[in-house]
Amino acid sequence: MKNRLKALSVTLLVIVSPVDAAASAVDTLLAEYRGQGAGTFSAAAGRTFWNQAVNPPGAAEERRCMSCHTADPGKPGKHLRTGKPIEPLAPSVNPRSLSDARKIEKWLKRNCEWTVGRTCTVQEKGDVLMFLSTP
Repeated sequence: MKNRLKALSVTLLVIVSPVDAAASAVDTLLAEYRGQGAGTFSAAAGRTFWNQAVNPPGAAEERRCMSCHTADPGKPGKHLRTGKPIEPLAPSVNPRSLSDARKIEKWLKRNCEWTVGRTCTVQEKGDVLMFLSTP
């Protein structure tokens, strides 16, 4: 019985820890964005931004976040140009996703510049993180 409880405890830690890490990294960034002047974050606004068609300067075609990541962040995607597979972004499906604040910032910067042709505002980043974090 004692060994079973120990095994169950270890299993729960393995399952819960990545989810907690994602929540912690996202919460840290959301607090940082609020400190930089963002308002209340909205998963609905994040979904709208995610699906919004943009034609960035120099791009031959419209781009959207969902062009590479799909409309459902719980599904795997594929990069438009390279065809490289992209793991799901929803932490509910991919516990490693959104678990490192520095990586989140790196990819938001890179993807915003490529997709919308500019740096995203702190409001946009927060709304997208809310959308991705909502099961």
